[in-house]
Amino acid sequence: MPLSGNKGEWSEIYAFLRLLAEGLLYEGDEKGNLEKDFFYPIVRIMRQERRVQMIYGIEKGDVVVCNDAGEELLRLPMSAFSEKASDLFEQIKSKRGTFALASIEKFLSTIHCFSIKALSTSKADIHIVVHDPRTLINPVLNFSIKSQLGGDATLLNASQSTNFIFNVKGIVLSAQDIAKINAIEGRNKVIERYKAIRMRGGHLVYSRPDSAVLLSNLRMLDGDLPLLIALLLLEQLDSNSPSLPVLIERIADRNMLSLLEDNELQTSYSYKVKHLLTSIALGMMPATKWRGIFDANGGYLVVKKDGEIVCYNFYNRNKFEDYLFQNAYLERASTTRHQYAQLYYDENGALSFKLNLQIRLKLGDKTPLPCADL
Repeated sequence: MPLSGNKGEWSEIYAFLRLLAEGLLYEGDEKGNLEKDFFYPIVRIMRQERRVQMIYGIEKGDVVVCNDAGEELLRLPMSAFSEKASDLFEQIKSKRGTFALASIEKFLSTIHCFSIKALSTSKADIHIVVHDPRTLINPVLNFSIKSQLGGDATLLNASQSTNFIFNVKGIVLSAQDIAKINAIEGRNKVIERYKAIRMRGGHLVYSRPDSAVLLSNLRMLDGDLPLLIALLLLEQLDSNSPSLPVLIERIADRNMLSLLEDNELQTSYSYKVKHLLTSIALGMMPATKWRGIFDANGGYLVVKKDGEIVCYNFYNRNKFEDYLFQNAYLERASTTRHQYAQLYYDENGALSFKLNLQIRLKLGDKTPLPCADL
C-alpha cells in the first residue's frame, strides 16, 4: 500500500530530509524567526523502521545509513537529500487532504525509510544527536514537529477527556427550555447557547474536568490549573477572543484565582499557563496518567511556510515557553464528536453544561480569528 499522509505528516519527512541535507539545526525566536547565529551541528538522526532503528549519520558531506547493529547500508551525498527535500516541499504546498507521493516514496525506500509518521503514543516525532558547542557534548534530543504548511498546528487535541463540567446556577429550566437551548445551531452555537443561558439569568460555575485522569495530571502540575482552565473557557465565551495571552491578561487583571501576590499577577498567571503548555507539548496527554516524563525532551521543530526549520530547544526553556504562550490560542472543536455544549441533569440532579478545551498554535504573526463552532 502506498505511503499517504496529510500536509502535517509529510512535513515530518520533509524535516527529516531537510535536516540531513543541511546538517545544522537552527534556533528560532519567540516570533518564529530563524536565528542564524544560534545553531547545533547534527551528528546523526535516528528513526524506528520495521522494528529496527535506522541511523542516518553525517560524515564529510555524506549521509551514511546504518542499521542498529552499526552495519553501513548506504552512503549518499547530502546534496541528494537537498534535492528530494526541495521536491517534497513543493509537492506538500500544492496538495490538499491526504495524498501519496510516489517519487518521494521511492527515494525513502532506497534509504530504508518506510513510514512517514511517528507513533501516536509519543510526543516525539524525530530523534536527533547534535553537537552542543557550549557543553562540547552530543546529547540525544527528541523533538515534536509542527508544520506551518497546512492549517494551524494542534497543541492539544480535543476529545471527551478535555471536556470541563460546569453547573448552571441561578435558574430553573423546564424540559422545553432545555430542549430549545440545545437545539440552537449555527457557526456560533456554543456561544449562542451560553448567551441563552445567561439571558435567562443563569451562570456557569466550574465543577470539575470530565476526565479523572486529566484532573490528576493537572493537579500534579499546579493545583490552580483545573480552575484556571475553566476560567479561560468562560472568558473565551465572554470576550470571544481565542488568544491565550489576551485571556490571561483579562483574568489576571481581575485576579480571578484570588492569588495573594500584591504585584506581578500577570506574571503569576502567565507562568501557570506556560507550565501547562510546555507539559502538553512535551509529554502530557489528557487521557493517559502522566508521570512527569517528557517524551519530546528536545522541544519543538517548526517547519515554516518558507521551508525553513527552526528549533525551540528545551535547553532554552524561557524562549521555548514564550514561543508557546505567545502563539497559543483556544479553538472550539466539534460538539457532536466530543459531546459538549448540551444542557443536561447530572447524576445528582444538578443542571450542567460542558465546555471543551482545544489548543492550537497560530501560523507566524497572524492574529487568530474569533472561534466558530463545528
